[in-house]
Amino acid sequence: MALNSMHDVQLLLKRYGQFIYGPGRLATLELMEIEIKDLYEAGMIGRDEYLQALLVLKGEIRKESKGE
Repeated sequence: MALNSMHDVQLLLKRYGQFIYGPGRLATLELMEIEIKDLYEAGMIGRDEYLQALLVLKGEIRKESKGE
């Protein structure tokens, strides 16, 4: 599964029953990052999916931190 957008990452998490909502966008992104890491460490997603998801999330966190 190619992960090119936030929507793709959300669908990946949804596939494993993870619906993540934080008190703000930045908190939500950080919680998503933690869940992706947990899925990878549990062997539920592969290395490629993990790295692609992290790349998308890190980009979104960077944008959010800059106030875009």
